[in-house]
Amino acid sequence: MAGGVFSLLLGFAGVFLPLLPTVPFVLLAGYCFARGSRRAEAWLLNHPSLGPMVKDWRANRALPMRVKCLAWTMMALGSLWALWLLPSPWCWLPALACLAVGGWMWKLPTRQER
Repeated sequence: MAGGVFSLLLGFAGVFLPLLPTVPFVLLAGYCFARGSRRAEAWLLNHPSLGPMVKDWRANRALPMRVKCLAWTMMALGSLWALWLLPSPWCWLPALACLAVGGWMWKLPTRQER
């Protein structure tokens, strides 16, 4: 349950921070809630904005190209911003984290748009 709440908070922060992608954290929250709390899982699945994302993932195990491109663009912009803003030894850490998430997303199947 704690992992789901933490993931959901990170996903919410990702709406406002370009370094954090929202979709993977919401999907991770759905995974954690499914194993920790049926009530929290039901809330997430019935949420008007987040529920369709989790349901679609569970049905297809694929992301639309639009979602992939938006996530990659936002992570690239956020990484460039961090490179400019953070001190030298730490400036590469956000880019490495975004590269790992981007690689995971690249390997996922691409769902055709409806």
